This record gives sequence, C-alpha cells and structure tokens, in this order.
Amino acid sequence: MRALLVALPLMLATSSAFAAAPTAEQKAEFTRVCLGIAQDETLCTCKADAAMTLIDGPFMDTVIAAMKGTRNPAEGEYRAYNAYVAKSNQICKPNY
Repeated sequence: MRALLVALPLMLATSSAFAAAPTAEQKAEFTRVCLGIAQDETLCTCKADAAMTLIDGPFMDTVIAAMKGTRNPAEGEYRAYNAYVAKSNQICKPNY
C-alpha cells in the first residue's frame, strides 16, 4: 500500500502532466452523481474534495462517467483510476 501511495502522484502526473485542475462545475457534478449512488453527503463531499487535489479535469470526466456507468476508463487509465479510488478511500474512509 505504501508503494501505491508513493506512486500515485507520479502516475497521475505522468498521465496528464499539463492538464488543468478540475472545475467547480465538475466538482458539483461529481457530488451530484455520488449522492445519487451513495446517498451519503459526508462521504460524497469528502470524495469530491479529494478528487480536486488527486486528479485533473480530463480525468475527473473519466471518473464521473465511470460513476454514471456511461463509460469505463480506457485500458491505459485503469491503473490511475484504481489508484485514485484507493487514495480517495484512504482519505474519506480511513477504516475501509
């Protein structure tokens, strides 16, 4: 797990080194979609806040689409996607 946490920023940075941060609109959509799934405002707020620092705007679109079930991450994105999920769970669900 420690190796994953050390590698997460590198994996995310190399996949989108110059991409813009997620927007406030993306954060709001993330929260809406999450609440529709989890119905847990505390968790969804935490996950949305975490996403703003862990991933970039284009990858936020991927995460939101995956949450909606409209698109799976591309084959080359699975490692970063799984790392994002693991890190956001560590932040928002510490005993998970």
